[in-house]
Amino acid sequence: MKHLIDIHVVLATPQDMEFWEDQADEAADKLNIILHMVYDLADEEIDTACLENILQHVWENWREDNYLMEIDEVDLHDWVDHLLATWDDAEHDDGQDQYNELVD
Repeated sequence: MKHLIDIHVVLATPQDMEFWEDQADEAADKLNIILHMVYDLADEEIDTACLENILQHVWENWREDNYLMEIDEVDLHDWVDHLLATWDDAEHDDGQDQYNELVD
């Protein structure tokens, strides 16, 4: 059911990445790579609320992470694989309200 989610709604812009100052464009690109990886690697039949929660989790945890600009795509791919394999909505149920505010 992931086709019901428009990934473009959650993608970062340089304005979202002001924490990175002069590197805001690069930081937005890198965060968008992670968000696209999550979307692309998620099972086609994933519950939409679950995928929304995962995307919110990625947004909140990577947006200002000091390793965002340093981590390579191979390591990111491994991280996303692990995240999708071990995700439990019950452990992350507080992110949905923040996600809804972000996309509204």
